[in-house]
Amino acid sequence: MNTDTLRIENLMPNSELPLLVRPLSHGMRLADAAEQLRQLVDSRLLQCGGFVFRDFIVESATEFKAFAASFGHPLLSYEFGSTPRTKVEDGVYTSTEYPPHQSIPLHNEQAYTREWPMKIWFYSALVAQRGGETPIADSRAIYRRIDPRIRQRFSEKGLMYVRNFGNGLDVPWTQVFNSKDIVVVEQYCRTHGIVCEWKDDGELRTRQTCQAVAQHPVTQDWVWFNQAHLFHVSNLEPEVRETLLEILDHEDLPRNVYYGDGSEIEDVILDEIRGVLDELTISFSWQTGDVMMLDNMLAAHARSPFKGSRKVVVAMAEPYSQLHSQNSTL
Repeated sequence: MNTDTLRIENLMPNSELPLLVRPLSHGMRLADAAEQLRQLVDSRLLQCGGFVFRDFIVESATEFKAFAASFGHPLLSYEFGSTPRTKVEDGVYTSTEYPPHQSIPLHNEQAYTREWPMKIWFYSALVAQRGGETPIADSRAIYRRIDPRIRQRFSEKGLMYVRNFGNGLDVPWTQVFNSKDIVVVEQYCRTHGIVCEWKDDGELRTRQTCQAVAQHPVTQDWVWFNQAHLFHVSNLEPEVRETLLEILDHEDLPRNVYYGDGSEIEDVILDEIRGVLDELTISFSWQTGDVMMLDNMLAAHARSPFKGSRKVVVAMAEPYSQLHSQNSTL
């Protein structure tokens, strides 16, 4: 592998996640370095979990898209998404469009399903005036740090995610499934192991039982791989949680999560999990033009609150299905 034109170093002290890669000469376009970067990713991504490519010239979402697609897998559409996004181009989406003052906890993309992308890329097109980082964490380290008793309970029981779409409280089902056709939605749910229920008001409720931990199909490493701490009602601000529970039954909350047998997950356990995530968070400032690439099973990502305009776009590729895997832990 020829890396004579690249500088490779740890971005953070004492951590290979993420590795920082920069050109040795000024004015190198990301596209021109793509072959070298692919070789580097092939040799080291499974060890470090993620890269930040910095100081390369990349000036548009189109260039970013071409770079992500150059790794050999078609870019994925955002199906059965959990948050509002806007399509920038085919295979390229805005990062989650939550209000700037809100933080988004660490998570692996689409870990609330049984199918997810193995690769995810972020392109920092515009850096916020303040904040707006995309913190990351090592999913293998999270797995090891979680109390073994909690890990065993989650692994044995699995998790059941319940979602109620629309009604002005969550993303409408037509956007989530990219279709207004009920038949299309029902077919998608059957194919993906999702139980769907049409309520009297015409809105949709889904339930899906998923993994809490998973084994990486290549490295065989075990990783903490779920969004229980994010979907659970305890993730809401106390006043929002109180208001919702005054007007809605638990089963009608926009989203919630239970153990796989339908029993309640204890708030105190989720608080302990959040504490581990906080301890293992790796945060760094974006620079305009940065591209971050993560193995989606080996590294989780988040979003910090920010002020001013911010634009980060995302691409995903290489779908993996636990529905057809022998490594299911349900």
